[in-house]
Amino acid sequence: MINGVINVYKEPGYTSFDVVARLRKIFRQKKIGHTGTLDPNASGVLPVCLGNATKVCDMLTDKDKTYVTVMQLGIATDTQDITGNIIERADVNINPSLVKSVAESFIGEYMQIPPMYSALKVNGKKLYELAREGVTVERKARPVTIYDIKIKDITLPYVTMEVSCSKGTYIRTLCDDIGRRLGCFGCVKELTRTYAAGFRIENSLKLDEIEKLVVTGDIKKHIVELPCLFDDCGMIVLKPFADRLAYNGNKIVQSDIDYINTVENKDYRLYASTKTFVGIYKKCDGEYKPVKMFL
Repeated sequence: MINGVINVYKEPGYTSFDVVARLRKIFRQKKIGHTGTLDPNASGVLPVCLGNATKVCDMLTDKDKTYVTVMQLGIATDTQDITGNIIERADVNINPSLVKSVAESFIGEYMQIPPMYSALKVNGKKLYELAREGVTVERKARPVTIYDIKIKDITLPYVTMEVSCSKGTYIRTLCDDIGRRLGCFGCVKELTRTYAAGFRIENSLKLDEIEKLVVTGDIKKHIVELPCLFDDCGMIVLKPFADRLAYNGNKIVQSDIDYINTVENKDYRLYASTKTFVGIYKKCDGEYKPVKMFL
């Protein structure tokens, strides 16, 4: 079984579930999971966890992301992208400088209402399933953070922009919100995720490429091993007598540590005295407690 994370380029037309299903056949192993959905019409970076690395799916989902999107002004759709039914129209008689200033006004934290066409669950049912049944439920606005918006091109009614944002941000909803603030509506025409959880689009592989690499035996050099996912964390190496504590998932105290490298506001990669990677630990009240174990 292969353990680690592979940087998949999700092509338009595939769901994230489709990607996982095909990879299970390619790698001939069941233990595979993705790190956050991408809309079927979207493309780009989709880190996929293999084997023991599936334990970090939730940790990678929490990471920041970057997208390049083409926003189409003048229409609003029920899905907030071009694949949906048009529900509102307006003329686009606005100055490009206004488009830029309004878009950039969303930089920072703002309260975003998740779209009905999303995988969020209400009473055990996904919102998009309810939407397809014609049911609309109230969704609470939740805080998301837009770190940056770079306008790359404005050829009205189309606006191309690069958006860096926190987890849980819906670019479709951002475009809808920008369009409504401009008074002419807006939706996503194209969406590409260029960065997620430390993985960049220029290093991503299409499913056909992955399949060929598996056949030739060259796939391992494209698999990111578990410790490498946490290179930005601190590092702890234990004294030999403390190895058993780590193997059992117990807390660690200062006297158990042979070497420590601290990174401000970061967790720690914990290694046994044999340099075996054990897991991720967090400092709490002078002690170090397990966040995620990998043995």
